Amino acid sequence: MDWTSAQLRSLVELTRRGTVTAVAEALGYTPGGVSQQIAALEKATGMELLQRVGRRVELTDAGRTLALHAERILATEAEAVEALERTRNEVAGTLRVGLFTTAAAEILPPVLRAARATHPALLVRSRDMDVDELYDAVTSGAVDLALGLDYPDAPIRRDPALRVLRLYRERFALAVPAGSMAGRKRISLADTQDLGWILPAADSFYGRAVRAACRRAGVEPEVQHEVTDTAATLALVEAGVGVSMVTELMLRLRSSRCDVVELRETIERHIVVVFRTSAQHRPTVAALVEVLQAVAKTHRGEAGTRRAAR
Repeated sequence: MDWTSAQLRSLVELTRRGTVTAVAEALGYTPGGVSQQIAALEKATGMELLQRVGRRVELTDAGRTLALHAERILATEAEAVEALERTRNEVAGTLRVGLFTTAAAEILPPVLRAARATHPALLVRSRDMDVDELYDAVTSGAVDLALGLDYPDAPIRRDPALRVLRLYRERFALAVPAGSMAGRKRISLADTQDLGWILPAADSFYGRAVRAACRRAGVEPEVQHEVTDTAATLALVEAGVGVSMVTELMLRLRSSRCDVVELRETIERHIVVVFRTSAQHRPTVAALVEVLQAVAKTHRGEAGTRRAAR
């Protein structure tokens, strides 16, 4: 039958996520685009794959049957891609990489330079995504690997089908309005009870991690502004409307005029690379992971030198 991988992937994701909107967010399409993929698949099969139940859509028996086989087809396709890559005498091919904004700005450029130098036939196509969607994007096959964040206080789920390798460990400090804590080099979260916070939503991994750390210290953060974007968060701290957590990498995104105070508690985030376990020996994936690890090692060495010089 005349169908495409994108159409099959949309169908498989619909069985996992339940709504066209959720599938669109995971695969980077519009809801209309997902609907078009399913409609094209119905035309190719000559069968109805979805049925409307109230305001929702559900897969028909034919849709569920095809989705089951679609997973096998996509797995076989991935195996074929790996086998074809192995026939080449060099690392060559296209890799789809998902990443969050900070990684796009601070990590991707040196990685691309290093990849071009060592593997000139490797083409990397990147896509900026919501950091909390990256893990699912790898699971679904929307991207081949992703640079994401993992928080010890709100860890991403572990799945035998996926590999999660830590590249960087970053410790959080507290960003405060300039001059508001003059003379204080360190602070405990227990001392932030009366401070207004700028944080992402409580259902995000980052939001959960910070709230968990504060509660462990015996305080409930009073969140006055729910903001995800790092640059916007720092701008609000500069304006004197609250405090927020920051790391070295976050501060490098934007020159800021706020003060940074060390935290007595050790609160971390880990920058990780995520890829499917079945693809770990695929030449292009293995090569880019190796480049990522080498760049991370260099960055860690430079960061240590900067801290020692302070």
